[in-house]
Amino acid sequence: MELMTHGDLKSYLRSLRPDSENNPSGRPPPTLKEMIQMAAEIADGMAYLNAKKFVHRDLAARNCMVAEDYTVKIGDFGMTRDIYETDYYRKGGKGLLPVRWMAPESLKDGVFTAHSDCWSFGVVLWEISTLAEQPYQGLSNEQVLKFVMDGGYLDRPDNCPERMHSLMQMCWQYNPKMRPMFHEIIEMLREDLHPSFQEVSFFYSEENKVPETEDFDLDLDNMESIPLDPSSYSQREESLGRDSGPSVALRGNYEEHVPYTHMNGGKKNGRILSLPRSSPS
Repeated sequence: MELMTHGDLKSYLRSLRPDSENNPSGRPPPTLKEMIQMAAEIADGMAYLNAKKFVHRDLAARNCMVAEDYTVKIGDFGMTRDIYETDYYRKGGKGLLPVRWMAPESLKDGVFTAHSDCWSFGVVLWEISTLAEQPYQGLSNEQVLKFVMDGGYLDRPDNCPERMHSLMQMCWQYNPKMRPMFHEIIEMLREDLHPSFQEVSFFYSEENKVPETEDFDLDLDNMESIPLDPSSYSQREESLGRDSGPSVALRGNYEEHVPYTHMNGGKKNGRILSLPRSSPS
């Protein structure tokens, strides 16, 4: 097993805070380019798991590891729960759940898929941008559970680059089918990655093949039926059931794609906001 010299990503990010006692070398917080590199490396690991038909179910900064060359790799599968026990919540006498990283459908119905992993990935991006602050700080686990199921998600961090925030919001679409796949996220970011990424990544390897899935079919006849907010998604789910036929997913170039999202806070106002286009960085 490879030695992860810099430990888990959560501890590493916290060590980069200006007031941290664990940063004797004075290493500065990550630049936007470094954050994008981290994001792509994590997405690459998740794309590999996805290709192998695995769902992580607990993607978080604490479960990513930082190698000697600062490459970020996927870790965990249960190894960090004793260390970061406050990040987990026991719901209704069941097993421990990382509710602050979980997608609405996982909280509501116990459904875990590559789409719910994508939601968690968005929270990891938020952790990277905040140097590993606690998501939903000030809310109890019970409050977070209700907040997310009602359509809420994390606020934009202070000084967070627009490009990172736009990607977070793509990952936090209430409708799971509207979230990007991990290989699509890498496609969005690849022009800004270090050349070494091509040499070591799964994305550029011969092993990588786009999974055959109905998510990539664009059914123009059903465009109007795509739910974009929690209330319409719930109504559609109740009336049609989960196995009601092909789903529709809209993808696009990162710089050209204008995602839509329900307003934060779970407010039942029925409004949809168009996010601003991210400027090249």
